[in-house]
Amino acid sequence: MPSKNRFLQGIFHFKGVGIDKPAPLDDGLVYVVPDGSVAQALYFRGGNTSDELITVVLMKDGAAIRYFPIGAKGDVHVPLRVVEDIDSGSSVELYVAAQDGLTGSVVIDVGLVEV
Repeated sequence: MPSKNRFLQGIFHFKGVGIDKPAPLDDGLVYVVPDGSVAQALYFRGGNTSDELITVVLMKDGAAIRYFPIGAKGDVHVPLRVVEDIDSGSSVELYVAAQDGLTGSVVIDVGLVEV
């Protein structure tokens, strides 16, 4: 069965609105699983330029499904092979939760496979 790799990636600036209030990171960080396909997240890589902990939140259809804390001026790599299927028509987005008023940049690389 043929598969296609998909990526949500880039360097994005953020301004925190509260560590308990995830907000969309960027309008371009959205992936919708095509009809007739199923997707799986393969990995998450992220880096944080700020002086405080932030959390990148993987959202599916508006609900949080994974949290990726990234320490101050730190990075993280999380393998996610075959954690769960993401059904066709589902929307996957990335949000950021950070201390109110905190600013910085986050480097994001999320790999997905579509089958």
